[in-house]
Amino acid sequence: MGKILTIADLKQQAQRRVPKMFFDYADSGAWTESTYRANEDDFAKIKLRQRVLVDMTDRSLATEMAGQKVSMPVALSPTGLTGMQHADGEMLAAKAAEEFGVPFTLSTMSICSIEDVASVTSKPFWFQLYVMKDRDFVNNLIDRAKAAGCSALVLTLDLQILGQRHKDLRNGLSAPPKFTPKHIWQMATRPQWCLDMARTKRRSFGNIVGHAKNVSDLSSLSSWTAEQFDPRLSWKDVEWIKERWGGKLILKGILDEEDARASLDTGADAIIVSNHGGRQLDGAHSSIAMLPKIVDAVGDKVEVHMDGGIRSGQDVLKAVALGAKGTYIGRPFLYGLGADGKQGVTTALEIIRKEMDISMALCGKRLITDVDRSILA
Repeated sequence: MGKILTIADLKQQAQRRVPKMFFDYADSGAWTESTYRANEDDFAKIKLRQRVLVDMTDRSLATEMAGQKVSMPVALSPTGLTGMQHADGEMLAAKAAEEFGVPFTLSTMSICSIEDVASVTSKPFWFQLYVMKDRDFVNNLIDRAKAAGCSALVLTLDLQILGQRHKDLRNGLSAPPKFTPKHIWQMATRPQWCLDMARTKRRSFGNIVGHAKNVSDLSSLSSWTAEQFDPRLSWKDVEWIKERWGGKLILKGILDEEDARASLDTGADAIIVSNHGGRQLDGAHSSIAMLPKIVDAVGDKVEVHMDGGIRSGQDVLKAVALGAKGTYIGRPFLYGLGADGKQGVTTALEIIRKEMDISMALCGKRLITDVDRSILA
């Protein structure tokens, strides 16, 4: 792969190896993509405070997220169509995360199913739930996650309706891909991707096909998913979901102090400050801009995590300094996966760990659990 030093290097490699429609899916936002860009750009505005002549030995990034011990305050975000970045992508990413000691979160809209991921992991992973109109299917998803031993349920709140993502619409995104001349050309220019995909049977939405009513093939699946996201989802629904689940519950998609306060009544174990990677409401604030406000509002009552825009270990360090007890990476691990499969995911995690460790030391801290706003200039 050449000398890979940054997440940006992995991104370049992924772009060369993944067909355009799937790379664009991972690398795009809604409408003008202003919030997608702000998620990254606003991290750069935060400056670190350099300290010298302090003891930098025996450093540790180990901490806990939602009661689970982690080797660093990073989890892999739930991302749809991960198995289209690389064959069996969710399974490979979950194995890499387990070996690294960080949580992997499987999306409802994954290519590999809950059972697929459980078959290749030995420790519990997390499952992300979208609430559909078909409540029997939702209950079945929750029960399948419990049966697989998932240790946390991540309930996504900010996708009751789908934001308009221009790249996906122009590319005619689907899983498996359509066989139009444009799509055939995109795949033909990525021969290794095609070979890998030819070796796997997992090319559609594994959690849905064969599990949801009347969904047995692609033609019915596409219309079903478009119709099934429930626009009536409300705070009241969190109660029955929590009761059905019975375990650790994390709410994803909080971007406002008022919503953060409302989340306290749900009994959730953690909330994730997130704007869905800039893929829903374009023009909203970045996640990192809202993080300190939400921490100030509810951080003494619920564990606050954040997601969106992280491209380096320094970004994780800044989020922790602003009060996040954990962070999530989506695109960085997808770039790694597209670039080099399981090893690419490990490389992405290693890059983030090294950058975070060195930066923490140069800010005068030895333990990530001691990092606070005092390291910010």
